[in-house]
Amino acid sequence: MKVSLKATYAIMAALDLAIHNGNAPVQAKSIARRQSIPARFLEQVLNAMKKAGLVRSLRGAQGGYMLNKKPAELSLAEILEALDGPIGPQRDPVVSHLSRQNHRQESLLAHVWERVKQAELSVLASVTLKELVDRHRELEQQNALMYHI
Repeated sequence: MKVSLKATYAIMAALDLAIHNGNAPVQAKSIARRQSIPARFLEQVLNAMKKAGLVRSLRGAQGGYMLNKKPAELSLAEILEALDGPIGPQRDPVVSHLSRQNHRQESLLAHVWERVKQAELSVLASVTLKELVDRHRELEQQNALMYHI
């Protein structure tokens, strides 16, 4: 499975919004700084997320972005599909004529690729943004507890 940089940035932006989930919108420049995402690229990502209905934006000096769903209700599958399209093995279209052997191999393996796609979807649909927030907080605590002599 290939995940684009755009989708990776979308996950990190959603994570940042979930961590700073409150009553006030989060400015894109703050997300860009904290997540080390180029600001111009982040704006494109946030616009795509807005079009997909994952975030909403508020204009003005106190404006910014907010999640449209609670972190526990937003899965990685939703974010990835919003940015990269349908999840699953991307097959190159066959350009040349298939021999009988190639056709037989494709027929034989088709159900395997479908199972792989379903497994990917299942995992990504089961992982929520809240799970990532919890994991992020665990890692932050571990790093805070490290002592260097």
